[in-house]
Amino acid sequence: MKYTTVIFDMDGTILYTLDDLTDAVNFAMKKMGYPIKCVEQVKGFVGNGVKKLIERCLPPLATKEDFDKSYDYFSEYYKVHCYDKTRSYRGVKELIALLKEKSFKTAVVSNKDDYAVKELCKIFFNGLFDCELGVTDNIAKKPAPDLCEIALKKLNSTKSEAVYVGDSDVDFMTAKNTGLKFIGVSWGFKGREFLENLGSETVVDNPEEIFALLSGEKNV
Repeated sequence: MKYTTVIFDMDGTILYTLDDLTDAVNFAMKKMGYPIKCVEQVKGFVGNGVKKLIERCLPPLATKEDFDKSYDYFSEYYKVHCYDKTRSYRGVKELIALLKEKSFKTAVVSNKDDYAVKELCKIFFNGLFDCELGVTDNIAKKPAPDLCEIALKKLNSTKSEAVYVGDSDVDFMTAKNTGLKFIGVSWGFKGREFLENLGSETVVDNPEEIFALLSGEKNV
C-alpha cells in the first residue's frame, strides 16, 4: 500500500517540550503552595493532555477548586512561555519539508491545547503542515480516534493511506483506535523498549528512517 498521509504527535515526537512544560507546572505549583516537580516526574505525567497533567501533579487531597486554579496558572504561564526552551528534534523539520516536496499530506494531532499546537507549529515549522489540531472542549482527546478522523477528513485522506507517528502508549492506542499504521519514534519520552513491549512493530531511531519507510526504501 502506498501511503500518502503522515500524522504526527507533537510532544516527544516532533518537539522536545519537557522543560517548558515543567516550568509551567512549577509556576502553578508555587502559586498554589505545592511541592515543585522535576523534569523526570513531568515526563512521566504527559501524554493525556494538560488537564490530566495538572491532575497528576496535584496532591491527593486537592479539591476541584485547587485543580481549576492550578490549571489557570499553568495556562497563564504556558501561553507566554511555551517556546522558551522547546526545540525541534534533529532532522524533523527537514523530514517534514521533504515529505511536502514529495507531495505527502502532513498533519499534527496532539493532546496539547489547540492554541499551543498552532502557536508551536507556527514558530518551529512555519506553515509546513497541512493540518494542525489540538484539544478543544468539544472534541475527545487521544487515544479516542476523533482528532485523527477530523484530520483525515480535512486532508481528504483515507485511513488505509495514512500513518500515525508518535512516541507513547497514547499514540500507539490512538493509531490502533483510528485504524492507522503506527510508527514509533525511539527518541521521545518513552523509548524503544517501551514501544516494542506495547506491540509496536515499527520503531525508528531517526527521522530519516521515516522517509525511508514511506518512500518504499524500507518495509513499513
